[in-house]
Formats: sequence, C-alpha cells, structure tokens
Amino acid sequence: MSASEKYKELVALLQQMGKVVVAFSGGVDSTFLLKAAHETLGNNMKALTILSPYIPQWEIKEAKELVGKIGAAHEILEVPLLDTIRFNPENRCYLCKKAVFSLIQAKAREEGFDYVVDGTNFDDTGDYRPGLQALKELGIRSPLLETRLTKAEIRQLSRDMELPTWDKPAYACLLTRIPYGNELKTDDFTKIERAETYLMSIGFRAVRVRCHGEIARIEIPRGDRGKLFDVSLLDRIAGQLKEYGFRYVSLDLEGYRMGSLNEQLGSGVLPGSSSGKEAAE
Repeated sequence: MSASEKYKELVALLQQMGKVVVAFSGGVDSTFLLKAAHETLGNNMKALTILSPYIPQWEIKEAKELVGKIGAAHEILEVPLLDTIRFNPENRCYLCKKAVFSLIQAKAREEGFDYVVDGTNFDDTGDYRPGLQALKELGIRSPLLETRLTKAEIRQLSRDMELPTWDKPAYACLLTRIPYGNELKTDDFTKIERAETYLMSIGFRAVRVRCHGEIARIEIPRGDRGKLFDVSLLDRIAGQLKEYGFRYVSLDLEGYRMGSLNEQLGSGVLPGSSSGKEAAE
C-alpha cells in the first residue's frame, strides 16, 4: 500500500474517532499527526504539550510555533519531576508515560474528547520501547501505527505537505542523557540543554550530551566526527561547556548512537516491561 493510500486510511480513522487530543511534542511524527487531525477534524481536536524540567525549552518554543502555523488549539500542561523516576530507574520510560498520559487522558475526558492520540509509528514496533506498553494499558490510540505508516513515509508526506519538520532529527527527553540509577537534578537538565543548544548552534544537528556527574560526554553523528578535530573548535566547545557547569568535557569517539546509555543494561529485562533492551535516545 502506498503512502498516499495509507494517508487516506489515516483520515478515515480520525473521522471515526470524533474528538481527539493530540499529545504533541513538535517532532516529525506528532507534527504530521497534528496536521492530519486538524485538517480532518478542525475544532474537534486540540494539541496538548507537556512542560516538565526534562523537556528542553527550545522544544516547547518550537511546539508553540508549529501549532500556531497549523492553526490548531493548543494547551501546555505542566508536569513536575515525578517522584517515581527521581533516581532514574531502568523502567523510567514506562513509569513516566503511564503517569503523564494518565494526566493527559483525564484532562481530555474532562473536556469532552473521545480519545488521546500519540505519534507512535509503525517502525517504532521494531524497537523495545517500554513506554508503548504504558500507552497500551491506558488505551491511548496511535493512528500512525494503526495505519502502518513508517517513519520514511511520514517524512515524505510531511515534505509534500510543506511541514518544516519533515527532515527534523529525532530527539528524546533529557532523561535519556543521564545514566540509570543517578538522581535526576534540575541543574543537570539545565546544563545538558544549554550544552546541546550551543552545539546545535554551531552546526551539529543530532547531538547528544550525556551527563556523567561533572563529565559531559558529547556524541555527534558518526559522519560529522571529522568536523570536530580542529584544535580551536575543541577549545571553544570545552570552554563553553565548562561555563555551563561541567568540570570535564569529553568526546565519545564512537559518535552518536541511539540508546548508548542502555549499553550498561546488557540483554536483561527491564522492570515494568516485556523483554529486550530499551531503545531510548
């Protein structure tokens, strides 16, 4: 089935749902879903974005701008750092999704919406993602998954619709930058966000700054590693990240790879999950 045929199925599915709240992060998938839902349902939908200490401020700003361009109703829901994940347990994604989407679902029901929908796509089922189990337990709908739309198809359709997110790199919340078992601190989130924002500003789009206490471990796309081997650039980066509060600044020579902090887990089963290895960013 072609991407355009799947899109027609998506529209038909959204029409059947009636009134929906789109859990909106501003990423490729949720922006595409928001656009489709708004074109299909108009005032019978709204976007809801989570504001929490582990969500970068630039993402919140971008989300607001994107919703404004699409013309949908939008609400920001503030969620504090949850006590259940304060020490960054291995099943944090499950615990976080369960708590956050419970709040979204309660708000949606209070306002008379029929469903909460999220941007999970068909490719996401190929990775181990404990958060998906939480969504399933709550009855959150994933229209992109249900219509078997892949990430590549979503990017292509987004480009056809002239959505600015069509080539946006994948991002994940800042919880994924801190090793499991470490206490989560607002100051660390701030350091990480400032460091990544700086690195993006000098041309590294899919950067990750993993925080190991006083140590910043920079991951950049493998194809971009050569750009860093300039002494003056390295000095500038080190100086800037130290200003943000890191004592040591290191470069991961293997480059960016999804879920690098999961390597400590081996192949064990995570609590609150089914099996396998978490595919968090």
